[in-house]
Amino acid sequence: MKRRTFIQQTSAAGALIGLGGLTVSSANASKTKKITILHTNDVHSHIDPFGPDDGRNANKGGVARRASLVESIRKENPNTLLFDAGDIFQGTPYFNYYGGELEFKLMSMLKYDLATIGNHDFDNGVDGLYAQLPHADFDFVSANYNFKNTVLDTHVKPYKIFIKDDVRIGVFGLGIELEGLVGKRHFKETEYIYPVEIAQDMSRILKEDKQCDIVICLSHLGYFYKKTPDKISDLLLARQTKDIDLIIGGHTHTFLPKPTIEKNSVGKNVLVNQVGCYGLYLGQVDFYLESDKENKATGTTIVV
Repeated sequence: MKRRTFIQQTSAAGALIGLGGLTVSSANASKTKKITILHTNDVHSHIDPFGPDDGRNANKGGVARRASLVESIRKENPNTLLFDAGDIFQGTPYFNYYGGELEFKLMSMLKYDLATIGNHDFDNGVDGLYAQLPHADFDFVSANYNFKNTVLDTHVKPYKIFIKDDVRIGVFGLGIELEGLVGKRHFKETEYIYPVEIAQDMSRILKEDKQCDIVICLSHLGYFYKKTPDKISDLLLARQTKDIDLIIGGHTHTFLPKPTIEKNSVGKNVLVNQVGCYGLYLGQVDFYLESDKENKATGTTIVV
């Protein structure tokens, strides 16, 4: 993305923005509640940091450094959640040798709360992904992959709700169309459902039926496709839905130093964020909720 275009599209870091879709129970009017969302995407089995001779990525990344960052942020604010937006697998010999076991074990040690599924997470097939699930002490969500006729049936939920400081945070997942990206023998009978209608249903259920104060989408759709602008992406998803507060993206390896602010279908602000790839960066979005004032959010990207 050109720098000028990016600057025009983003203005979140360093300042609070209003998010009109957020709600919080009036029973908790006495204080501002801060909810911190940390996130990664497209880590692609990068366990070790980049070496000193690795060009622009020299001495960046690594699971150990990420763990230290996450721990320090959790100490500052216990009301913190850690998510991943997919493509956990494939990219280093660690995946070729361990098949995803190491990645899931390390994410469990970092106490990830939730992840969605990227196309490369099918690289050992649905059976290979299923075989590694016992090593993941966190759940997976995907609302537009129907796993009914696969071994993953019942193991991947459409959404999950977290409660932090009496604030209800609903999170659902969306995955990219697998046809053309993943061999049929790998995803087998997994059914892809077009994401927009699913996202509208999920966000409505979470916001209205489940009374969530914050609704988050973990997306592996891609940030935006300049050459095919009508292809569904995070920016289009934000514009075509109305109850999502934050879209955490993946797939396109898009580096955003701060979240993009998009207007949804009713003119409310939606944050859209993605933090590159390979575990080089950690995204952070802070929500500030007050029952008697407009609720706010701010976001930034941390170099690991």
